[in-house]
Amino acid sequence: MTRMKTQSTPHSATHPGVILKNELDSRDVSQKEFAQSIDMQVTMLNEIINRKRTVTADIALALEKALDIPADFWINLQAQYDLDEARIKEKNILKIATIEKWNVIKQYVPVSTFNKLGLLTNSLADNIQKVWDIYEVSHLDDLIENFAKHRELVLYKKSEKLKNDQINIFAWSKLAMYMVKPKEVPGFSLSNEAELVEKLRKVFAGNTRVLEQTESLLSSYGIKFFILEKFDQTPIDGYSFWSGNNPAVVLTLRKKTLDNFAFALFHELGHVFHHFPNQPIGTFLNVEHANYSNECLLLENEADHYAKNTLINHAEWLAFMKQNPVFRYGVTERSIRTLAVHNKLHPSIILGRYCYETKNYAVKTKIERSFN
Repeated sequence: MTRMKTQSTPHSATHPGVILKNELDSRDVSQKEFAQSIDMQVTMLNEIINRKRTVTADIALALEKALDIPADFWINLQAQYDLDEARIKEKNILKIATIEKWNVIKQYVPVSTFNKLGLLTNSLADNIQKVWDIYEVSHLDDLIENFAKHRELVLYKKSEKLKNDQINIFAWSKLAMYMVKPKEVPGFSLSNEAELVEKLRKVFAGNTRVLEQTESLLSSYGIKFFILEKFDQTPIDGYSFWSGNNPAVVLTLRKKTLDNFAFALFHELGHVFHHFPNQPIGTFLNVEHANYSNECLLLENEADHYAKNTLINHAEWLAFMKQNPVFRYGVTERSIRTLAVHNKLHPSIILGRYCYETKNYAVKTKIERSFN
């Protein structure tokens, strides 16, 4: 089979007049003298040399006689020049179209953020393809349509930041899907919920290697897991969705404490185990300041309830809150540590929930809430 060569486009096209001038200069022949020798007006020769006139077959024959250079050489030079000029024109038209397309894309994609993440290069064509890959589209119309659908699904209370929030949140959610897509994990089964919860409980009993252990454990149970830091003006804690045949959970670590990490994770697992079975293609984006529909709000509240009560025994929690309606130095911390032991958890998870429910974030204890 004969393979066609890929034709590259030159930076500039070489007119036969340039070659003719070089030939005359090398022979030390003036343009006036040469024009006389081939019975041509000097102005006409000058136009050829200055790329303003085409070398025709008649001119090529005259050059052959005067310079002993075959007419085919000059005809081929002219033909190549014409082709190169056409390709350059086509390339410039394509370049302009690419720039115009990129200018529209920038209205829907946080380009500066993608640049910081190293997702883009100096090639606009490659960057457009990268955007298509991330957003799972192949055309501008698809990108705009998908963005419009996203706006309908998630509305925001902070209207002064609508545009930035929507662009960044949409981008974050699409990038989350893009990042977990190539991950390979075994099959997922709803029947493994209780077993997975107990193993996660052991992970949250400490505060070291938590992310590493969580990812390894979730992966072994068929759940794709990834940490993707939030973008500017993107109040997202987590996102759960189907990635191929497996559920996926992506978190932001927006609040880098063990209790917030545990809550965000179990909120998404609540969706995975209790909402995904009824919504095989559904996604759950946990966005602060979102005006969810009543149906979505119900599901989000159920996921919150799951996150609160799966790790901490509900009856024990109610008893603990009854005994500690306000923080008492020393006494409440001992109660927190006791409840943590009963539930086989790190005490920071109890402390974090206590601060949240009492709205008292200024309590001073020796309990370490950060983790690694």
